[in-house]
Amino acid sequence: MTQRVRRILILGAVAFGALVVLPILSGSAITFYTDWLWFDSLGQLSTFQTRFLSRVVLWILGALLAMAVLAVNWFFLPRRLLGRFQFQLRREGGAAITIGARLLTIILSVIAVLVALTMASAAAEQWMTALKFIHANPFALSDPVFGFDVSFHVFKLPFYRSLLSWSMGLVVVALIGNTLIYLFAGRIREAQAIGHLSVLGALFLVARGLGYQLQRWSLLQSSAGVVYGAGYTDVHARMPLLYLLTGVVVIGALVLLFNIWVRRWRLLLGVGGAWLALSLVGQIYPTTVQRFTVEPNELALERPFIEHNIRFTRHAYGLDGIQEFDYQVTGELTSDDLIDNEDTLGNVRLWDWRPLRATFEQIQEIRTYYTFADIDIDRYTLDGTLRQVNLAVRELDTEQMREDARTWINQHLIYTHGYGICLSPVAEVSEEGLPNLLVRNIPPQSEDVRLEIERPEIYFGEKTSNYVIVNTTEDEFDYPSGDQNVYTRYEGAAGVPMRGLLRRAAFALRFNSSPILLSNAVSADSRILFRRALTDRVEMLAPMLWFDADPYPVIVGGRIVWLYDAYTWSSRFPYSRPAGGLNYIRNSVKATVDAYTGETTFYVVDPDDPIIQTYQAIFPNLFTPAEEMDPALEDHWRYPEQLFRIQADLYGTYHMEDPRVFYNQEDLWQTPMEIRESKTAEVAPYYVTIRLPDSEQVEFMMIRPYVPAGKQNMIAWLYADSDGSDYGKLGVYKFSKEALVYGPMQIESRIDQDPTISQQLTLWNQRGSSVNRGNLIVIPIDGTLLYVEPLYLQAEASRLPELKRVVVSYQNRVAMANSLSSALAQVLGETPVTQEPGQVPETGQEPTEALPVGVRDLARSAQAHYEAAQECLENGNWTCYGEELEAMERDLEALVDATED
Repeated sequence: MTQRVRRILILGAVAFGALVVLPILSGSAITFYTDWLWFDSLGQLSTFQTRFLSRVVLWILGALLAMAVLAVNWFFLPRRLLGRFQFQLRREGGAAITIGARLLTIILSVIAVLVALTMASAAAEQWMTALKFIHANPFALSDPVFGFDVSFHVFKLPFYRSLLSWSMGLVVVALIGNTLIYLFAGRIREAQAIGHLSVLGALFLVARGLGYQLQRWSLLQSSAGVVYGAGYTDVHARMPLLYLLTGVVVIGALVLLFNIWVRRWRLLLGVGGAWLALSLVGQIYPTTVQRFTVEPNELALERPFIEHNIRFTRHAYGLDGIQEFDYQVTGELTSDDLIDNEDTLGNVRLWDWRPLRATFEQIQEIRTYYTFADIDIDRYTLDGTLRQVNLAVRELDTEQMREDARTWINQHLIYTHGYGICLSPVAEVSEEGLPNLLVRNIPPQSEDVRLEIERPEIYFGEKTSNYVIVNTTEDEFDYPSGDQNVYTRYEGAAGVPMRGLLRRAAFALRFNSSPILLSNAVSADSRILFRRALTDRVEMLAPMLWFDADPYPVIVGGRIVWLYDAYTWSSRFPYSRPAGGLNYIRNSVKATVDAYTGETTFYVVDPDDPIIQTYQAIFPNLFTPAEEMDPALEDHWRYPEQLFRIQADLYGTYHMEDPRVFYNQEDLWQTPMEIRESKTAEVAPYYVTIRLPDSEQVEFMMIRPYVPAGKQNMIAWLYADSDGSDYGKLGVYKFSKEALVYGPMQIESRIDQDPTISQQLTLWNQRGSSVNRGNLIVIPIDGTLLYVEPLYLQAEASRLPELKRVVVSYQNRVAMANSLSSALAQVLGETPVTQEPGQVPETGQEPTEALPVGVRDLARSAQAHYEAAQECLENGNWTCYGEELEAMERDLEALVDATED
């Protein structure tokens, strides 16, 4: 190798390192260092160390093993077998180019290092697979084909597959490299080279045979049959073929080794021909069995496999715990029933989150830099009554500030947090059609002592994504107060201390922000808060969990705490039907994040789940038993909507446990449709406060109705309990198939066909405004069904939707009124007809003023009780309404007696 070539190679290596390797390594080092500090500030350094060390160990093992294999095959064995040799590369019409042993060693060394680094990185990426393999917990449930515990398929098999894939990749690289080495050296036909390549080929074939066995076990996640999981064709055709293919490739490996000495290549050709023939048969034979054996007798042959699929799918999604009941729609609602169910009717959700969010934005954002990311639903016990409420956190969004105000100091030192929360009952409406706010304004004003907030600052939230630095020389903006602003200093312990030049430089590089390093406002006592968005925070701490899309705030102990549902999941559960990329799920964890301090805790709420048990073994300091959660927080657990949707969708099929019924899809249930705003959409699950049949306790739960496939009548409704010891219990109430029960879309049609309602909606939509229809909510009460749909009116020039009407349907009647109570009274036919003062009744009787004094007093008293009852009705106070009606009835009875006398 000439001096010029050597110089070019050295300069190229230096340039590559300076331009590519060094920035990557420096960036990784900065990220590692700042992440280390962040985990340490949360008390989760051991979690970070477990993740880091597992990657490092796998990386080192992968690099060492790859380097050892390549060193033995590319350097040691060729020289040991063939001695020193050179590459001879010939150019067309020119002399041969000879590559000497030294240059060859350098080239091969560079290639080997690159291959080893790639293989090491691939090994490190499997850190979680390896940890789950080591700490696997059993499911105490065996698969029906091989008899393995399900943990083998969930934890073991993925590790075996990744290990085999990695090993086969390394063997293939070594085989290709050695083939090229011997080929370019002109020594490919020598016995030593043939023997070496034969050993590598034999190793590849053995790995291929192991792959066939792993493929055989993986057939329990097959989707080729009538149901998910191994079917008749898989068990009786594909599995035997995989056994044969395993035997053929193992024989091929032995023949390769045998040929090192015998050199009978025809044997190897025969084995190759047998492998090729079986591979072709493997494409044809299962198809033939499926078509000519299974399809003519599909139900009989697939019956046991359908049973496996039903049983394992129901277990994987928690459907086997759903209790089934009959719901006979035979009741008749009266005013007394409404009074008895006041706690349910007083919590009917009239405020859909979409118009409510727009309303909150208009009346409670206060300043342009505040935003409401979402509207959430929860419940609180106020004045001894369970009340369902809507909540929204007022977060800070610096992107909505004026452009000239978006300076580095404003965005990262002064405007650091949102402020407060808005809370309103789901069923209460003001005279203007606006929500009745129980928590409002800045600073927060609370109507109940349980809702008082002592720490309204929002440093961690759904939209709070930028980093901020606290405890600087700059005071933080707290909240606006008239024409002035109120300022504050952060008193929490969150954040990474900025002491030392190294830390400031590291964060300046991480966030590409030189003011972090140069600003005089930042001192040694300052702390940087980052990963403030809830999703970023929890997913960084526990990336193996799947987090619900809807965290929600809770007011507890004068603070705002976020509750975040998290799921353990797998896509490897045998015989379980996939849904959205998974086929096993449990809501095993509930995370909490304090909106002020950022303290994040993962509570294990399903300790019997084998997957969370495995994660607890891997990260013992990350998870906390649910028993240690504040009971006030536990009172606000909600059954998560995302999980409920998955379960509800699957239960529409998997409530059929009889294989014949399941195969024929005779009783398939679907999600009903409704008109939302002005478009047709699926009925979303919704939270209600109801009393289940045969229960005395009112509970907060989520429900969703079902309709038969291809029809619109309602067939059942599914519920999930969220309260107390019944939390997580699921049940379904089924209607009689012989009786017609209106489904949501049929009620929507009846609303559209009502001449009064239709005329009013048309009129509103033509006068510079638009009508949005909220969710149609089905409410089961005492053997009856009520359907409630709110209507919102929004002017074209305004973004302030107002709740103007409530539509109620019951049996064959539909009514629209200004309030739910009035609509209920109309639909039950109990709204009295009033008379104007002095009006002569149709009977020809004189006005009340012409009656005797006693009779006149009784009439006035009855009229007063009637007016009081109407006021109670408008306020939704059914107890008061019933008492006033009873008093009016007594006056009327006395009036009848007086007139008869």
